[in-house]
Amino acid sequence: MIHNLGEQNSIFNTYISELRDIHIQKDSMRFRRNLERIGEIMAYEISKKLNFASVPVETPLGQAEMQLPQNEVVIGTILRAGLPYHQGFLNYFDRAQNLFVSAYRKHHKDNSFTIEIEYLSGPGLQNKTLILVDPMLATGRSMVLALKAITEHLGKPEHIHVASVIASEEGVDYTRARIPENCTLWIGAIDPELNAKAYIVPGLGDAGDLAYGSKI
Repeated sequence: MIHNLGEQNSIFNTYISELRDIHIQKDSMRFRRNLERIGEIMAYEISKKLNFASVPVETPLGQAEMQLPQNEVVIGTILRAGLPYHQGFLNYFDRAQNLFVSAYRKHHKDNSFTIEIEYLSGPGLQNKTLILVDPMLATGRSMVLALKAITEHLGKPEHIHVASVIASEEGVDYTRARIPENCTLWIGAIDPELNAKAYIVPGLGDAGDLAYGSKI
């Protein structure tokens, strides 16, 4: 299942538009904050799909029955652009465990590239809910390889939520065809194409560079 939050009219679209805006992008602090805000909204929406149960809560004047989520949540992030986005999720799922994976494009002389996974750290995932977040879903290859490495080394979660801010149609199709059935995709906006360098068009550019400065 795919949830495209950008199809609904809400303040969410303001934060997406500021991420895209070439003039506002010059303020890296605001760029990071907008990623964090989007993560918070995504976390709220995903929380509606968790399992809830009635739990008694003692108040100064009595007892209230509250419907509270029961899932054991793990927030996973693909470094480095995902860090402020991750923080947004963690602001809401503040008791969640955390997982980090390094995936990058290794470019070759013929202008092609392969995805390399170099680092993985996180808890066991058996019977837990994994929320795997990455701002950009371009080709989809980083997400698919990261998810494969995660499940091979840390176990298979009960359910997986993959959350990206901007995706290409190609990336969505590639990912859908290769992820497990117990996986839900959450997207902020779906753009029509990739350019020759596999960047999303119109997209927003390189999210990692905009958040933390350009790399060599």
